[in-house]
Amino acid sequence: MSRLAQTDGLTDVQQEILATVRDFVDKEILPVATELEHRDEYPAQIVEGLKELGVFGLMIPEEYGGLGESLLTYALCVEEIARGWMSVSGIINTHFIVAYMLKQHGTEEQKEYFLPKMALGEIRGAFSMSEPGLGSDVSAITTKGVRDGDDYLLTGQKMWLTNGGTSTVVAVLCRTDEGTEAEGAGVAPHKSMTTFLVEKEPGFGEVRPGLTIPGKIEKMGYKGVDTTELILDGLRIPADRVLGGTTGRGFYQMMDGVEVGRVNVAARGCGVARRAFELGVAYAQQRHTFGKPIAQHQAIQFKLAEMATKVEAAHAMMVNAARKKDSGRRNDLEAGMAKYLASEYCKEVVEDAFRIHGGYGFSKEYEIERLYREAPMLLIGEGTAEIQKMIIGRRLLEEYRIQG
Repeated sequence: MSRLAQTDGLTDVQQEILATVRDFVDKEILPVATELEHRDEYPAQIVEGLKELGVFGLMIPEEYGGLGESLLTYALCVEEIARGWMSVSGIINTHFIVAYMLKQHGTEEQKEYFLPKMALGEIRGAFSMSEPGLGSDVSAITTKGVRDGDDYLLTGQKMWLTNGGTSTVVAVLCRTDEGTEAEGAGVAPHKSMTTFLVEKEPGFGEVRPGLTIPGKIEKMGYKGVDTTELILDGLRIPADRVLGGTTGRGFYQMMDGVEVGRVNVAARGCGVARRAFELGVAYAQQRHTFGKPIAQHQAIQFKLAEMATKVEAAHAMMVNAARKKDSGRRNDLEAGMAKYLASEYCKEVVEDAFRIHGGYGFSKEYEIERLYREAPMLLIGEGTAEIQKMIIGRRLLEEYRIQG
């Protein structure tokens, strides 16, 4: 077991779950990850194995067939899985966010219908906020849901949908006219948004009338997992598929999901950084220059020391953010800090491991090449570094506001 990124205070159950996931990563993911990534091949066999382990139902309550575990347990499992291959953790993350949103905000009928099947991995979740011209400005959403009798008609275009092809239910954020309150001359944008639970068949093309998944977006890294667009053209959705049963609450529901998603991204950054350190410290002991292993050169030891310290710091912040959410307290400050630090440190640790490998790091024969292309996604996933710093700054001003 790695000396780095240990977590104190875990129960016997948590330790057993983590040991099981770690063993699965070592035996079933690491040996095949780079080959599958180079082929951009969906890891179907790995996903089936994770289903059998119960990973898809980790945080789903036991009454709905899940394991009822904490966000901390989930995040630590994600860290282990990302250490093996970050794309696999992405497959789980979007599913987890939708399950979390259903658990927190769904009607009882929605929970009973979706959660037991999601716990088994039979229903696979994805969520969709972003649009081609949207970026970080969620208030600028243009996809619309218009009431038509007992249904809604959804029209618009979504972007960067992880699990777009393989998912069977997508939480889609749309603009609606109901459930809003006038503010001055207009309506506050965040009060006119609604989350719809859109069921579909897996695959590409027109997967149901009015809903098209055009195909996979070609990416620099983060391969294997399918990232797609989602085109809605008068898609008819029954009103009972409004998350929570009431329109106008979609922005808050999505932000709640993204908040726990940021802990997940922090965990992914920790896992990738830890793997990069493992590769770097191993190679430094094998590669010889000037008559001795490069690990014995002071310059390399300094680099390893900095890398290990960053791995430890990011892990500690991720654990703190997860534990605060589990306690029922507000954790947007901690989640933003953890996501920001872990993703930035991940990029730096991966680059240092790349530098330690020298010219071989540029070769596809070495695993660090894959990690070097994967790390940048964490800088933008679940909100860019700039967005995290805005969140952090606003929360700090709330906490340290001068009185009088």
